[in-house]
Amino acid sequence: MEQLVNKNPRIEVVDALRGFALMAILLVHSVEHFIFPIYPTDSPIWLNGLDQGTMNVVYTLFAGKAYAIFALLFGFTFHIQSNNQKKQGKDFGYRFLWRLFLLSLFATFNAAFFPAGDVLLLFVVVGTVLFLTRNWSDKAVFIAAVIFLLQPVEWYHYIAALINPAHQLPDLKVGEMYAEVADYTKKGSFWEFIVGNITLGQKASLLWAVNAGRFFQTAGLFLLGCYIGRKQFFISNEKNTVLWVKTLIISAISFAPLYTLKELIMNNSTIIQQSVGTVFDMWQKLAFTLILVASFILIYNYSRFRFSKAFSNLRFYGKMSLTNYVSQSIMGALIYFPIGLYLAPYCGYTISLFIGILMFILQAKFSRWWLSRHKQGPLEYIWHKWTWIGKSK
Repeated sequence: MEQLVNKNPRIEVVDALRGFALMAILLVHSVEHFIFPIYPTDSPIWLNGLDQGTMNVVYTLFAGKAYAIFALLFGFTFHIQSNNQKKQGKDFGYRFLWRLFLLSLFATFNAAFFPAGDVLLLFVVVGTVLFLTRNWSDKAVFIAAVIFLLQPVEWYHYIAALINPAHQLPDLKVGEMYAEVADYTKKGSFWEFIVGNITLGQKASLLWAVNAGRFFQTAGLFLLGCYIGRKQFFISNEKNTVLWVKTLIISAISFAPLYTLKELIMNNSTIIQQSVGTVFDMWQKLAFTLILVASFILIYNYSRFRFSKAFSNLRFYGKMSLTNYVSQSIMGALIYFPIGLYLAPYCGYTISLFIGILMFILQAKFSRWWLSRHKQGPLEYIWHKWTWIGKSK
C-alpha cells in the first residue's frame, strides 16, 4: 500500500514542481544573458521602462527562489533513492557519493558553456551533508536543516564585527575573477571560453556562493527536502493540505517584514550588509520560496483538471531536468555569447524574457516527445545507468 501511495501523487507533484523550478531558472538565466551582462545601450525610453519592469518582476518572482526549490527537491530525491535501498536492506550512502561524482562530470560539461560557473558543482560539494546525515533521526535532520538555514557563519562575522570593528570578511577576489571571465568571454575564442569556464568560472562560482550564504542555505534546503520526503508531506491528503495552507499563510506573513528588514540593513556598513544583510536576504527568499512551493502544491492538488495540460508539460519537463538544465546552458551560450550568434547587445530584458519563454516551450515539447518514446531523458539515463554500474538496483 505504501508503495502505491508514494508512486503516484507524490512523484507527479514533485516532477511538476521540479519542472516549474527549472522553467523559472531558465527565465532568470535568459534575462541575465546567462550571467553575461551585455545589453543594448540605445533603446527608446519606453522600452527601457518596460525592460526595467520585466527585470523587476522576473527577479522578484524567481531569482534565488527557483534554485532553492531545485535544492529542496534534490534532498527529497535523495530520500526516495535511499529509502528504496533501505527497504532492500542496503545502504545507499556510498552509491550516492559515486552518484555525486558523476554529477560533477555533468556539472563540468554544463559549466563549459556557462561563464559564471554552475550550481550543479555546488550541489556536488554540499551534497555530502546528505551522506553524513543519512542515518540520523527525523528530528536530528530537521534541527540540522534549521541550523544551516539560520546562517551561523554570517552571524559569527556580525558578532565578531561588534567585538572588533576592524573585523572584515575574507576577500575571496570574486569580483576580479568574474572580470577575467568577462574578458575572455568577450574575445569569442571558443577553446579559451571552454577552458576558462571549467576552471576559473567554476572557482568564481563556488567562492561567490560562499559570500552569498549559498553553502549553508543549500545544505539546509537539502536536509529540509529530505525531511519532507521522510514525513511524506508531498502526498495529497487532508493532513498535508492543512500543513501546506499553514506554510503558505506563515510564509506570506513573514515575507514582508523579512524583506523590509533586509532593505533597512542594507543601509548600514559594509560588514553588516555582508553578514546580517546576507542572512535576511536568504530568509526573505526562503519565505518567498515556501510561498511558491505551497501555492504550487495546493493548486496542483485541487485544480489539476483545469490546468492538466500545463501541469503535464511541467511534469515531462521536470522528469528531464538534468538534460534540460544542461541544454539550456548550451543554447544560451550559442544565442547570447560571442562564440555563437552574440545577440546579447541587441536583447534587452523583455526580448530576453521572450527568448527564454520560447526556449522553454521548445524544451517542453521535446521532453514530451522524448518521454513518449523513452523511459528517461538522455542524461538522466546515463546518470542512472552509471550510478548502478556493477551492481543491480
